[in-house]
Amino acid sequence: MIDPRSAVTAVLLAAILLTLVVAVRRRDVAAAINSVVAVAVVAVPFVLPAVAGPGAPTTLALWLAVAALLHAVGMLGPYDSVRWWDTVTHFVSASFVAALWYAGALVGDVPWPAVTAVLLTFVAGLWWELLELVARELGEALEIEPVLVHYGRRDTLVDLAVDVVGAVAVVVLDVRAFVPVVDRLLGPSLRFLDWTAAVVVAGFAVLTLVLVGLRRRRDG
Repeated sequence: MIDPRSAVTAVLLAAILLTLVVAVRRRDVAAAINSVVAVAVVAVPFVLPAVAGPGAPTTLALWLAVAALLHAVGMLGPYDSVRWWDTVTHFVSASFVAALWYAGALVGDVPWPAVTAVLLTFVAGLWWELLELVARELGEALEIEPVLVHYGRRDTLVDLAVDVVGAVAVVVLDVRAFVPVVDRLLGPSLRFLDWTAAVVVAGFAVLTLVLVGLRRRRDG
């Protein structure tokens, strides 16, 4: 019997492919690139069964598909024309990220896993906002439409607030959907705090260096 979550994910994936077709027909390069990335991201969990066990990634894939479809469709216009679209997309995406961090903290036996998950989701939100700035600077440097759009400081603050709300919702509801996946993939040897600290520092360092380099090139 087909898992209903897999069936819904397949439908959502087809919808993302449709956004790619629309973007190509409009010659909207930014929307097309985001649709391609969305398809790739949704496809990732389907390679996990060999590692994580049969059926383990279904919830992961479904949640990813919802977030990816919202973003792909948003790039076609709703981000600019529908006020709440960005908010909903950030909430769904942030709650997904928070659920992963929460699972990692629980499996890694980290003290205060709820607080850890909320803080790390906030950090992930900062990464995304920084990535939008990098995309804008890169677009200006290459004189092309940026792949991601930065809407200003006020929008950044709202996005980060929504990210935190999404994370708080996950920990308040004690969502442990991804604990089996994280546990099977990483096991008891997971050094959650060590790896997290390394990823946080490396992520900010790379994005900041790229942003500074692009701005110096623009101003020079």
